[in-house]
Amino acid sequence: MMPARNKSKMVKKNKYKKVSFKLSDKQKRVIDSYCDSHKITPNKFYKVAIREYLGNYANLSPEDEYYISENQLKLFDDTEEIEEVLITSEDEVKKYN
Repeated sequence: MMPARNKSKMVKKNKYKKVSFKLSDKQKRVIDSYCDSHKITPNKFYKVAIREYLGNYANLSPEDEYYISENQLKLFDDTEEIEEVLITSEDEVKKYN
């Protein structure tokens, strides 16, 4: 009979996901030449680049992520104003008939 495992000594496994993407021939050549000159593998280059990019967004709150600037159009917010304009334009049409 095998002895029971101690749950406090169990190590949590990291979960990884496979990602694939396409590069142009020129992009691949540039990355390969960079990796050769810096003596790193392309896989290491990709991981470092992604880590640096995501590091800029690590401290964002969900509110910052979905921030909408004031200059964006609000097409569906002011439907009452649109109805008022249509009514006044219809009244003007009736005046001219």
